[in-house]
Amino acid sequence: MTDTVTTNEQEPLPVACAVRALVRCAATTAVLLARRRVHLPRSHLGTRLRFADGTSARVYRETVVDRPEPRCPSVLVVEFRLRAVRGRLAHAAFRVESLLNTPLFVGFPGYVSKLWLAHDEHGVYRGLYEWDDPALAQAYSRALWRVLALVCVRGSIHYQVLPGLKRDELLRDPSLAARALPKAGGPQWWRLVSVA
Repeated sequence: MTDTVTTNEQEPLPVACAVRALVRCAATTAVLLARRRVHLPRSHLGTRLRFADGTSARVYRETVVDRPEPRCPSVLVVEFRLRAVRGRLAHAAFRVESLLNTPLFVGFPGYVSKLWLAHDEHGVYRGLYEWDDPALAQAYSRALWRVLALVCVRGSIHYQVLPGLKRDELLRDPSLAARALPKAGGPQWWRLVSVA
């Protein structure tokens, strides 16, 4: 594991690097879609995830890519608060529209799956991903940041990489989140505590 993964630097990629990464991702996504390798399973829809900061959110979509089993699995949790989305109708509209954001992540190297979480009690959205290689998960997060910054409240974008975990293992045993990063300080918004 590299130092960049263990220190989990919370900063975006330079704009030019992020744009190149997103363009490559969109091109790869087009190929994956054409080959019908992107799927929207329904098995986790409606599942409520509770986090250590006292918030919870339900899964409203899942996106999975056909690919080999990860050799170096990691879970990535991303959070953000949208700037102009307030009220039940606006949140519902965002959940529908968000499907159009699929080309911004599915084609990134190492992507395995994403659980899309609706906004929590504070209007914060989360994505819970599985990635093959924690360094690739961090690179994705830092590129995505540039897109999210266009529509998010300043200071609301955060991510946490949990190396050595598979998503389904974490869903079966949420205590694995704390074990993956036993010395993690600061807010625990990313730490899953229960699944219902």
